[in-house]
Amino acid sequence: MNEVSRQHKAAWEFDAYDFWVRHAGTPQERAAEDKADPVRMLRKYAAYFDRYEGVRIANICGSCGKKAIPLALLGAEVTIFDISEDNRRYALETAEAAGVRVDFVVADVMEIDLETYGAAFDVVFMEGGILHYFHDIDAFMRLMFALLKPGGRMICSDFHPFTKIADILHFEQPTMSYFSQEIFEGEMAHARFYDEEIRQQIPKCRYRKYTISEILNAILNAGFCLKRFDEHPSWENEKLPGEFTAVAEKFDIHGNKE
Repeated sequence: MNEVSRQHKAAWEFDAYDFWVRHAGTPQERAAEDKADPVRMLRKYAAYFDRYEGVRIANICGSCGKKAIPLALLGAEVTIFDISEDNRRYALETAEAAGVRVDFVVADVMEIDLETYGAAFDVVFMEGGILHYFHDIDAFMRLMFALLKPGGRMICSDFHPFTKIADILHFEQPTMSYFSQEIFEGEMAHARFYDEEIRQQIPKCRYRKYTISEILNAILNAGFCLKRFDEHPSWENEKLPGEFTAVAEKFDIHGNKE
C-alpha cells in the first residue's frame, strides 16, 4: 500500500463505524430498512440493473454496504472492495442482521489480486464519488475491465465534473479550473459533519478530479463499449448537474463478447 492509500485509509477509519451508527442507524436498524424495500434503498441505481438473482457484483469502494446489502437481498452475490476496516465491520454486521451474505475485501482497490478476482464478475458497480481518490484514471478503468467476465457490465456513477468549478453539492471542497490536473489535499467526505475541534483532527485525503472527456476516454481506452451516459441533477439545485452514471460493457470492437 502506497503513502496516498495509507492516508486515505486513515481518513476512512477515523470514527467511521460510529459515524455510520449516528447517520445510518445501528446495523440492526439499517438492516430493517434494507429488508423493507431493497429496490428503494438502491435508489436511481436500480434502473441500471436488468437482473439481480445470481449476478456476481464487485462493489468498488462499497463503503459501509449501503448498496451492497440491498443488492444481496435481491439475490446478487456481492463482494465489496474498500480500504476501511470500520466500513467492513459495519457492513458485515448489517448483512448479518439482514440475513444475507456479502464478502468484504479490505484493500487498496488498485492492488486487487487479479489471480483471484480477474474476469470473475458480471458487474462492477461504484457510486457516491470515488474516482477522485484514484490519480490514474486510465489504470483504474483497465482494472475494472480486467475484473469483468466477457460480456460483463460496468456501472460507474460519480460526482459530475461540474463540481470542479462550483461546490454545487456543498461538500466544502476547493474549486478550480475545469481543466486542472492538480492533485490536491482536502477533507474526507464526512469531515463537515463534525465540530470544528474534531474536524481538524481528521486525516486529509489527496484528490484528483477529472473532466468528462478524461472519464469517457479512460472508459473507451480500457476497451469498454460505452452503452449509456446519464447526467443527474444536483440534490441542492436541480438546475445544475450533480452526478453522472456511465454504463459500459466488455465487448470487443466488433460488438462481440470477448
